[in-house]
Amino acid sequence: MTVIVKIGTSSLTKPDGSISEIAIDKLTKEIAIAKQDFSDIVLVSSGAIGAGLADLGYVGRRPTDSRVLQAASAIGQPKLMATYADSFSKHNISIAQLLMAPDDFFVRKRYLHARSTVEELLISGILPIVNENDAIADDAIRWGDNDRIAALLAQLLNADQLLMLTDTDGIYSQDPKKKTSDNVKLIREIGSIDRIDAVVGGASGNLGSGGMESKLAAAKMASWAGVTTTIAAATRLNVVADSLLQVGESGTIIHPKPKPLSARKLWIAFAVQPKGKLVIDKGAQRAIEENGGSLLAVGVLEMHGAFDRGDAVEILNEKSELIARGLVSYSSSQLKDSLSEDVSEAKDIQPSELIHRDELVILSENLY
Repeated sequence: MTVIVKIGTSSLTKPDGSISEIAIDKLTKEIAIAKQDFSDIVLVSSGAIGAGLADLGYVGRRPTDSRVLQAASAIGQPKLMATYADSFSKHNISIAQLLMAPDDFFVRKRYLHARSTVEELLISGILPIVNENDAIADDAIRWGDNDRIAALLAQLLNADQLLMLTDTDGIYSQDPKKKTSDNVKLIREIGSIDRIDAVVGGASGNLGSGGMESKLAAAKMASWAGVTTTIAAATRLNVVADSLLQVGESGTIIHPKPKPLSARKLWIAFAVQPKGKLVIDKGAQRAIEENGGSLLAVGVLEMHGAFDRGDAVEILNEKSELIARGLVSYSSSQLKDSLSEDVSEAKDIQPSELIHRDELVILSENLY
């Protein structure tokens, strides 16, 4: 059974950004205990940027300049891995480092290479530690947090569970940090993450880049990949084993969807930033939802935003409800021509598929 354990910066570092050896020792000890029941564990760890910022003169705050953040990652990553190596060695566990980016999951050749590498490490009894490749990743193809990397890794490895360790006990009915919050309750289980009524915010710490919002996005991705997700507090005693075994009162459990998406459709649905919106008529909605068809240009009523061929767009019905996302075969300028005249007479676009069904993800049962 393969499981993914992800831990964030705020759970690994001190207020000044330096690595907390106490926190890492706690984590490695609990992973060592969990390996008695779950032999194949992959750790996704943040903390490199936070660990390197102090050397660049940033103490207790996170700069926004991407060059500084990338330099901090290059400084902090070896420090982080050295601390992990020393801590895991106390439990006779060898580790390996993997630096990954979103394209490693969506370019098929890289996807297969990544999977085979991780699988070989697990077969050899090595514990892989994964981080987003912050030091050299292009801003256009990176997320800046490891939450979604963890969800995609769970899909890549057909993992059974994803455990996300953070600085809160899980998902609450309201933001527990606000003084005005009354009757705040920890939500123990979520059958469908898409309909949860929870208040989320940005990164909770000054040095982190995630926050509950990105964790919910990752849990949603994992759910659609067929993976059970638990969000729990890293400081809780025995949190790793208890969460994976689903015993006690550890965190919030998000159950998976019964029909998982492929890696590419997972990317289209949740990872790509939409560049525009299309409003379609009832006939087109019926064709894509009930008949599994492609979206034709003739079914588009309105277009919003500017996009190029291959960009992602959101698809709304006549009630302005989000029903799908997809990658368009034509640019917004070409589509504009087709909307202003009969499709068969448009110069740059033919009455064919605007979004092929293989590039289309139906979200009717997955509304935000």
